[in-house]
Amino acid sequence: MFVDILAATGVLAVLTMVPGPDMAVVTKRAIASGLQDGLRTVGGIAAGLLLWGALTVAGLAAVLAASATAYTVVKLAGAAYLAFLGVQALAQSRRGRSVTTASPATPSGNPWRTGLISNVFNPKIAVFYTGLLPTLAPPGVPPHAGMALLVLVHAALTLVWLGGYVFVLARARSFVERPSVRRAMDRVTGVVLIGFGVKVATSGS
Repeated sequence: MFVDILAATGVLAVLTMVPGPDMAVVTKRAIASGLQDGLRTVGGIAAGLLLWGALTVAGLAAVLAASATAYTVVKLAGAAYLAFLGVQALAQSRRGRSVTTASPATPSGNPWRTGLISNVFNPKIAVFYTGLLPTLAPPGVPPHAGMALLVLVHAALTLVWLGGYVFVLARARSFVERPSVRRAMDRVTGVVLIGFGVKVATSGS
């Protein structure tokens, strides 16, 4: 069973490191507000994974994954939220043109809630948890317990990976806070977030 858990952890680690909307949201928040807000955003994302995990164990995520209407509603809500964050980043970069000496504007809203919402409105997590996680569950344990264990592992890996990423951004913040660099990163992050929003909106189930 230990070997099975180790193999499943390896698969989850690879999937965790693939760049996606969560990383884009973390990048935006960490660059704008620093280490503490970046880590709180990561915490919100991990809480979203735990919520999806609880829904999966309860069987509710399977309903979402199987219902085209419910999937579309969540998908479009998530796409709209990502696009909103992207437009916010682009607007912030434009404001920075005329106020280069002022302190950077801090994004509004609670960073933990930002991370939570961005993750909860990603229906791909429901598909991932109901479709892939059961195939990774270790044999010899009750299915619900195996699923719950893997969800905890995935959340822990996310905390470590994105938390480490935030620390790297924080160490480089003196470079990032240069007005020209800040504007460029806001623009790139904004475009990436809008791109992920479009991708989520146009993706199939």
